[in-house]
Amino acid sequence: MPKKFEFAAQIVRELRAAGHQAYFVGGCVRDLVLEREPADYDVATDAPPEQVLRMFPRSFGVGAQFGVVLVAEDDLRDEGEGGKDCVEVATFRSDIGYSDGRHPDRVQYTDDPQKDVQRRDFTINGLLYDPVTDRVLDYVGGLADIKAGVVRAIGDAEERFREDKLRMMRAVRFAARFDYAIEAQTFASVQSRAAEIAQVSRERIREELTKMLTEGRAQRAFELLDGSGLLARILPEVARMKGVEQPPQFHPEGDVFVHTLLLLRQLGAGCSRTLAWGALLHDVGKPATFRVAPDRIRFDGHVEVGVAVAREICRRLRFSNDDTDQVLALVANHMRFADITRMKESTLKRFLRLPRFTEHLELHRLDCLASHGDLGNYEYASDKLRSLPAEEIRPRPLVNGNDLIAAGYRPGPRFKQILAAVEDAQLEGRFRDKEAALQFVTREFPA
Repeated sequence: MPKKFEFAAQIVRELRAAGHQAYFVGGCVRDLVLEREPADYDVATDAPPEQVLRMFPRSFGVGAQFGVVLVAEDDLRDEGEGGKDCVEVATFRSDIGYSDGRHPDRVQYTDDPQKDVQRRDFTINGLLYDPVTDRVLDYVGGLADIKAGVVRAIGDAEERFREDKLRMMRAVRFAARFDYAIEAQTFASVQSRAAEIAQVSRERIREELTKMLTEGRAQRAFELLDGSGLLARILPEVARMKGVEQPPQFHPEGDVFVHTLLLLRQLGAGCSRTLAWGALLHDVGKPATFRVAPDRIRFDGHVEVGVAVAREICRRLRFSNDDTDQVLALVANHMRFADITRMKESTLKRFLRLPRFTEHLELHRLDCLASHGDLGNYEYASDKLRSLPAEEIRPRPLVNGNDLIAAGYRPGPRFKQILAAVEDAQLEGRFRDKEAALQFVTREFPA
């Protein structure tokens, strides 16, 4: 068994030896049943948190007010390969009241594991597993729902979503990830309560959306978000893409929303979050710029509008500055590939040296496959990226401001113009040494 499994099983054995009940619980049990490798292991026990803290020297009360303790493996002290293995150990409990729509107002510990699983979100996440006897305990019908491919709220769906509004988005994500259906009453409850998603913090919404986009089932996730009414509440700018027609000669696949869904379908599991968000938002400026011209449907200025809309989304969902910069760059540059075969050498090289250019290239590939299917410009850009040496794409500057001063030029705004012209000529291959570069300066920009 993997090391993480063995470490979690050892915690269970030690709790059992001390006279307590203990089981694996939650998503790790679901994944074991599905024969998937869990990312993490959680343990549930009747031992109170203070007892868990006493039993395991390297443990931390990360959520002790809710009965949650993080236990770190003793012998992993050097942050070596994989870092420290940690297991979340939670005391069996019932949750009383959810005034903020996220956290219980108070918890009541219990020695009954059946009561503990009744407070959890979905039946597929409400299973217990005994690693000592290799036995699954199912008090909520989770095994049957896994077999049937169903995401079903435990107990009363209305109550589960009233307790934690984010569970509505989690229902969508689990259904997409496993290609399950959402049980009818559970889905109806999401639809009826969709407006309440506004009570969830923007950071939690962003992280849930990012998981949907990067788990390999983004198209299905966004179809469910749309059908549930959640999409219009959390990303109205994306919902507005629906029904926005496109010129069929370039987009035979359909409207802007259909095109975006087809592009999301191609995002592989584990893709970068910035590429995924760039894919989702690359055409977000089209609804506001749609017009029917005499020759065809047009979206004049949709890139610039799209950048502005994407910036507002990133601000609202509190993206980091680095992620915001890259997502906006992907939106801003996605149409430039149309002109790549006609670019000057200097323009092309500057394009190829954009930060994380491989994401720009991949977005263009996905954009083409989700529309006309012509990969000619993608292949051209890929060939250029492979064939041009790095020192030609980003050459060492031959002239700087000090050189201009030494040549008799007075510092000022003109320096920027001169140095940009020198770099252009260098990228075009018009000279390769400092002397020739200075001759170019004196000839083109008399002092």
